[in-house]
Amino acid sequence: MSAVTYELIKQDKESGARLGKIHTPHGTVNTPIFMPVGTQATVKAMSPRELGEIGAGIVLSNTYHLYLRPGHELIQKAGGLHSFMAWPGPILTDSGGFQVFSLGDLRKITEQGVEFRSHIDGSKHLFTPEKVMEIEMGLGADIAMVFDECVSYPADYEYAKQAMERTTRWAARCQKAHRRPDQALFGIVQGGMYHDLRELSAQDLVALDFPGYGIGGLSVGEPKPLMYEMLEGTVPLLPENKPRYLMGVGSPDCILEGVLRGIDMFDCVLPTRIARNGTVFTKNGKLVIRNAKYKEDFTPLDRHCGCYACRTFTRSYIRHLFNVNEILGLRLTTLHNLSYLLNLMRDIQGALASDSFMAFREEYYRYYDANEV
Repeated sequence: MSAVTYELIKQDKESGARLGKIHTPHGTVNTPIFMPVGTQATVKAMSPRELGEIGAGIVLSNTYHLYLRPGHELIQKAGGLHSFMAWPGPILTDSGGFQVFSLGDLRKITEQGVEFRSHIDGSKHLFTPEKVMEIEMGLGADIAMVFDECVSYPADYEYAKQAMERTTRWAARCQKAHRRPDQALFGIVQGGMYHDLRELSAQDLVALDFPGYGIGGLSVGEPKPLMYEMLEGTVPLLPENKPRYLMGVGSPDCILEGVLRGIDMFDCVLPTRIARNGTVFTKNGKLVIRNAKYKEDFTPLDRHCGCYACRTFTRSYIRHLFNVNEILGLRLTTLHNLSYLLNLMRDIQGALASDSFMAFREEYYRYYDANEV
């Protein structure tokens, strides 16, 4: 029995959208779900208590960054990632594959693994599937991801094919090396922007029988319609009784379209990153709080939102905080953006429960595209 299991509650009558639950050793998560990203064992500008208060069900941390600093051995000595970062709920660790492959000239790929130089001090390291499993088992998250080769966009067919096939071989090696019974290991579907490669990848990984599946190599610069096209060709090939995770996607529209196509899990640094630059989500679209027109605007960031930032402060005040470089400003925008997405997920779950998801999606776009902020 896997440490992590998926329970399908119901499926929308008009689409592939799914309402479900993911059961983990550290609690049950209602899906579809957005996972805030805590790259270095912290969600930037947020405390674990605040994450709990806004309803974060599961957070994500990064294997590459935690391996470099402070090291998985130290985290293991601290009792694992849950204890180290004082987060009592479920955690997912990615494999570091995307980070390693984004290093460009600082890395070299072979069948053994990836040799790379640290972006911090230039020191040389080698990530193999076995090494990544050692790190992720040491971190002790509820869900670990296999080490995969992520290709950029655009990528030619031959390179995408080689990377996909290597990802499958590495997935089998990860599975063999993974020996932690209280942690689930998910496979990752690759294949670039080629339907036949995605299909082969999905078939091979399903044959390996992972307890869950990530869809990687999307949201890497391709047009959104192409991403949706790849999802439509891939998701139906994945088991209905296991969670489906669209990696690196976190804009409201892409989340809605992912849910529509049967995705259960999402993560992205987007909401926290743009928040620190002064951009927030609202019911009517994005708002850039630094803009001069908000100088004397004494309304909330989003009058439809009930988060602490919107209940307590005005656009004028938060704009002032950004203009004088006060930390509270980016903390408030971060709290708001995460609250916005987590509330969106709860609304989506409610719409799925009442068989009204398609109407909800249509209504959402009617307001979100208005840009009356």
